[in-house]
Parts: sequence; C-alpha cells; structure tokens
Amino acid sequence: MATATGPLLGLKVLDLSIIVAGGTASSLLADFGAEVVKVERPVSGDPLRYWGPFKSSQSPGETGGIERTSIWWKVHSRNKKSVTLDLNRPEGQRLLRGLARKADLLIEGFRPGTLEEWGLGPTDLHRVNPGLVIVRFSGFGQTGPYKDRAGFGTIAECMSGYIGMTGFPDSPPVLPPIPLADEVAGVFGAMAGMMALYHRDVLAEPLPDPFSMEYSEYAAAVVKPRVKRGQVIDVSLFEPLFRLCIPHITMFDLLGIVRERVGNDFPDAAPRNLYLTGDGRWLGLSATSQSTWESLARAMGLPELLKDARFRNNAARLENREALNQVLQKWIGQRSVNEVMEQLVPSGGVVAPVYTSADIVADPHYQVRQDIIEIEDSELGHTRMLGVVPKFSDTPGSVEHTGPRLGEHNYEVYRSWLGYSEEDIDELVRHGVI
Repeated sequence: MATATGPLLGLKVLDLSIIVAGGTASSLLADFGAEVVKVERPVSGDPLRYWGPFKSSQSPGETGGIERTSIWWKVHSRNKKSVTLDLNRPEGQRLLRGLARKADLLIEGFRPGTLEEWGLGPTDLHRVNPGLVIVRFSGFGQTGPYKDRAGFGTIAECMSGYIGMTGFPDSPPVLPPIPLADEVAGVFGAMAGMMALYHRDVLAEPLPDPFSMEYSEYAAAVVKPRVKRGQVIDVSLFEPLFRLCIPHITMFDLLGIVRERVGNDFPDAAPRNLYLTGDGRWLGLSATSQSTWESLARAMGLPELLKDARFRNNAARLENREALNQVLQKWIGQRSVNEVMEQLVPSGGVVAPVYTSADIVADPHYQVRQDIIEIEDSELGHTRMLGVVPKFSDTPGSVEHTGPRLGEHNYEVYRSWLGYSEEDIDELVRHGVI
C-alpha cells in the first residue's frame, strides 16, 4: 500500500453524496492527500457500487462465493474511507454532527431541503463547527423554480446549451458517452471548496493595517484569536457546463447568433475537424491560428493554399470551410496515420490520431507521465487505472488504495474521529445505525 501524499494532507472531508458529481469532487481531493470519509447507507451503500461493468472474484471467508465488483466504484472511490450511517435515524444524525465537528469540508448531493429535514442543514452544522465548508450538489441548485425537480446529468447537459450544438446538422443532438455534467460539476465543486477554505484560513479575518492605529492596539489585534468561518457553496449540475459555453449568451445577445450543430468543425475558426487516413484511422487536426495554418500548408507541401483567396485568413476559411475540408481530406486520405504524423508533427502540426483505451495504454507519453498507474487490489488483483492529474512539483498526489468495501473503515473512523470504543461501535452495528 502506498503512503498518502499531496498538498492536502491533514484536510478532513465528509462525503455524503452519491454516484458521480460529489464523488468526483471528493476523488480529486483524495488524490492529493485529503482524508475523505465516504458516508454510505448501511447494507445498500452508494448506488455507484452497482454500476457496471463488473469484475467477478472469489469472496473471502468461509462461504467463498462469487462477488461482482464495480470498476466504476473501484476507480472513482479510490483513496476514500467508507463508513456506514443511517441518516434517517436520530442516532445517525447525532453521529453525523459529531463527524462534522471534526471536518473541514462536507460534500452532499441530496435534493434541496433534505439535510434541513434531518436537522443537518448548514445552520445546524455551523452550530457545531463554524469553520465547516459545505459544498451542496443538486440538479438545479438550492434556489429557483426548478430546485425541487429531480436532476441527473443528462438533463443538465441538455439544459446547459451544450447538447443543442453537439452532433451534425442532419442528425439528432448527441449525448456524451460519459457523465459529463456530473464530472464537470465535480471539478467546479472541488475548486470552489478549496477557494472557500482559502478564504476561511487566509482571508476571512485579515490583519489590520499597522499604520492605522497605535502600536499597542495593533499588537493586541495580532494576538487576538481569529474565528474561522466556513460558507455554503451551491453547485448545480447544469451551471458548470453552461459556464464552459463561454461566449454563447453574449453572441446571442449582441449578434442574435444561436449556436447550432456543426459536426466536428469549430464554428469560430478553421480548419478543425476529423479526417480519415488511408489506412482507415480517424485523425484530429486543428490549425485555428493564422501561423499554425501557414505552417500546416507548408508542411503538407501545398504552399499554393496560402495564395488561395478562399483560405487567406480565418474569416475566408470559415466561409469556405467545406472546400477546405475536402482539400485536407484528400491529402490525408492518401496517407497512413503514421505517414501523416511523421510529415506534419516535426513542422509543428497540431494533429493526432483518435485514441481508444488500447492506444492510450500503449502510448509512451502516457507511460512517462505516469498517467496510468498500477496498483494491487484485494478484490481485483493487479489493476491499472488512470493516474493523478495534474502534476505537482513538490507535493504530488498518489493513489493509496482503490474503492473500499462498504463500511470498511467504520471502526477506524468512529474511533479516531469520535473516540468511540470497539464496544460502542458494535452496539451501533447491532442497532442498525451503521
């Protein structure tokens, strides 16, 4: 087992969320050393445990049955500790308050109002821990006319504006093959949580200006204990993805432009598309700045394109995008993917084949950057998974272990965070609280 490392060592995080969005936020924090305690329902646990595909393995113990382990769970919940807790019961709510007293950050993903119904809303939690930062994930946010609607990532993707411009003009819109809205929201949530912690610990109670008062007053202010105050962060699933559609609302407001489907082209610069090579591989190419376009034309041995009025600048290339794509497809279609790469890359061509997972695993650049790591898991055995991103020079993150068994850390966490004895924890188990 590896030793946890990273810039967040010592940070305590409670993750009450389920499935993807909140779990993405806590996964990123856990990769960089935070102690993330995943709070799950007794018996059933997080629904992500039941997302396929599954790896079958022999279960430990006398029964020796076959267990099916979710690959999603093992990767998405790596480095986290699992405890079980029934938040519908008063005793479970009391335990949660105790855990919250020790935490820096709490992540939740219930429908708005659920925590408040349990007496665990921000006001209640800040009574026991004024410094707690609370990140709340929901489909539509904690306010507004849609706040009580059920909202999964698919709906968020549709309402963000992203799906409406994804696909080809003569085909239906296309949903992403990953839970994109959830994962983008998770990244925003992790970022926002760290912003709030920075504000709490560095900016919330700034020191006074030493030149604005007498020295004795300044000295007294410096030694005065400063109160750490957390805040509440409201993260919907649709708004982070909407935020990434950067200029579209302003384009509509000022120019009346409604962004629609354009396939693999980029509506605002050209060329940018996918092209089929002579050996049947798809290859992505982008030359959306003037200098890159000029370098590309020369590298292809087609300097005459630079004198063609249809392609002289970005505006002309956009207007004649179809003709430009035909020229590029003809040239690329006469060569294998390796030939294209060998001719264009040395000249600064921005080009690459469309990768599958098999291509990624074999790529030496991924290997050198440790983007794929190897780890031993008690259920899966020897396992490869994506590495820690991004790369820190002095405090790199690490993967200590894969997703835990349900309630695997009950005794460890309830002992170390709450001071419970083994007998106390056994009693909670007997009464179905954990």
